[in-house]
Amino acid sequence: MHFLSQVADWFTTASHWQGANGIPHRVTEHVVMSGAVVLVAIVLTLPVGVWLGHLRRFGFLSINVSNVGRAIPSFALLVLFVQIFGIGAKPAFFALLALAIPPIVTNGYVGMSEVDHDIREAARGMGMTGLQMLVRVEVPVALPVIMAGVRTAAVQVVATATLAALVAWGGLGRYIIDGLAQRDFVQVFAGAFLVAVLSISTELVLALIQRFTVSAGLTHRHRDKNEPFIGAAAVVEPT
Repeated sequence: MHFLSQVADWFTTASHWQGANGIPHRVTEHVVMSGAVVLVAIVLTLPVGVWLGHLRRFGFLSINVSNVGRAIPSFALLVLFVQIFGIGAKPAFFALLALAIPPIVTNGYVGMSEVDHDIREAARGMGMTGLQMLVRVEVPVALPVIMAGVRTAAVQVVATATLAALVAWGGLGRYIIDGLAQRDFVQVFAGAFLVAVLSISTELVLALIQRFTVSAGLTHRHRDKNEPFIGAAAVVEPT
């Protein structure tokens, strides 16, 4: 109980909420770096996964190539990139990017490739072009699986971005690294707690975004009470 009271005192100390080392500033740094990594991963790799899933080709190759980043521990990647880029933002950015890519590519491909064949044929029968079918039919149907990949990537990046403090990129990891260096375990606990809260908040926010972007017909949000429930496909998030 004494340790928890010390943690409470740490959070209620005014100096911990001000300046460059204050909680608001560190949270902002953490969110910005994590958001930048996930955004770049989405822009660069989601279209590849979606397009290959639409074609239903090269899935084994694309998924296994993207999973190289998952096979190597993030800390090992960070050390390797430090040797290439030196201390600073770049090694942390690329180490986190390698962590974010696999679930986005995998879920993009799987979501698109598992769109029911009858749905595709119905779209073709309505005279849709390949691009129209992709944008107006396949992507909306695959969106729950695609969003699951984005959520997984975002939470992993937010939780792992603490490593950025090792190469002087700031964020909440500074509390953990500095606390260990000073043997200030209250600060270490506070930093870990803030990372956990931010990770959970990321999951909840993205789940809310998914709820309002995925078609109600796929989530059964507006199903008539008298309408029999047929069932929904299970989405398995990669671990």
